[in-house]
Amino acid sequence: MASTSDIKNGLCIEYNGNLYFVTEFQHVKPGKGPAFVRTKLKNVVTGKVIDNTFPSGHKIVTARVEKRTHQYLYKDSSGYHFMDNSSYEQISVEKSIIDHPEFLVDGMEVEISIHTETSEILLCELPATIETKIIYTEPGVKGDTATNATKIAKIETGAEIHVPLFINEDDKIKVDIKQGKYVERVK
Repeated sequence: MASTSDIKNGLCIEYNGNLYFVTEFQHVKPGKGPAFVRTKLKNVVTGKVIDNTFPSGHKIVTARVEKRTHQYLYKDSSGYHFMDNSSYEQISVEKSIIDHPEFLVDGMEVEISIHTETSEILLCELPATIETKIIYTEPGVKGDTATNATKIAKIETGAEIHVPLFINEDDKIKVDIKQGKYVERVK
């Protein structure tokens, strides 16, 4: 058991019979009345985000979750396969559990959250950015760079993103995975 003072981003709690990750929280102490904690909770199974307010000092049930670093190996009909970096054990993960699977690169290291009591895989988080290579894009038109014009480019994972007009095929770029956006060109 924990209380609302223990709430932080990434904490996994049991609420209404389901597991939720805390994605946002704010301790509020109004001038009048008792303090409370306003939270955004993401359902582990459905991915649905709900808003909830806990009164200050309210007891919450935390779920024991362990984060382990795994390396992405390959994908087949049974799912995405990862190897635990410490025990070299391989596991298979469903696409729905992976955060932005379209950006997975062979050999990429990811964080997999596992419920310690049930050994259930809850979430697979990719790093914030990846460096990747452009495999196809239309050539930029000279003179079109006065505005923030973009074009569609296909990266080596197969995903398509918008990039500035000066980016060409075989350029290495950095991509923000959460937003699916171009960040910068890599030398």
